[in-house]
Amino acid sequence: MDIDTFWNVIEVARAGAAETGEPFDEVLVKQLADRPWQEILEYAERFDELHDALYRWDVWAAAYLIGGGCSDDSFMDFRAGVIALGCQWYQRVATDPDSLAAHPGVVQAANVRDRSEVLFYEGVNYAASGAFERITGDADAFYEAWHSFRGADAESDNAVDMGEDFDFDDDKEMSRRLPRLAALFLGPNP
Repeated sequence: MDIDTFWNVIEVARAGAAETGEPFDEVLVKQLADRPWQEILEYAERFDELHDALYRWDVWAAAYLIGGGCSDDSFMDFRAGVIALGCQWYQRVATDPDSLAAHPGVVQAANVRDRSEVLFYEGVNYAASGAFERITGDADAFYEAWHSFRGADAESDNAVDMGEDFDFDDDKEMSRRLPRLAALFLGPNP
């Protein structure tokens, strides 16, 4: 599955969720389950590439501000949520995580006490495995197929350059690196 097809899958699922009111991840699972196994595995491969590309300190800092904190597991869910926003938002965030300050959901979250659900979308991480389970009735079918599809590479742990690490609890540093998000979540003069 090429990248354009991947983003088309995401956009069609987004449109379906908006039309039906069903959760995005459920619509995505249904959509993937209508595809051949090979395409589901290729979708998972593209998803992992895009997900991994957001594994950076600056993106994590944005998640930390938006979520009022962000663990390792939550950061996985945040990156999945960014992918669920679609290609345009994904590209904006990949280029400049501070651009999330213009996203309507983020702006709204700045005004509520519990903002843990904004852009943190765990179910999106498991759409491919959910589609396999829907097709086969076997919760492990995806992982067996994935291992065959990726071979030994599926277990490799590639080192990732996350960029420069910095203290997320240092309000001045967060304001310097992510000024618009910091203004929303920390106030104008942290």
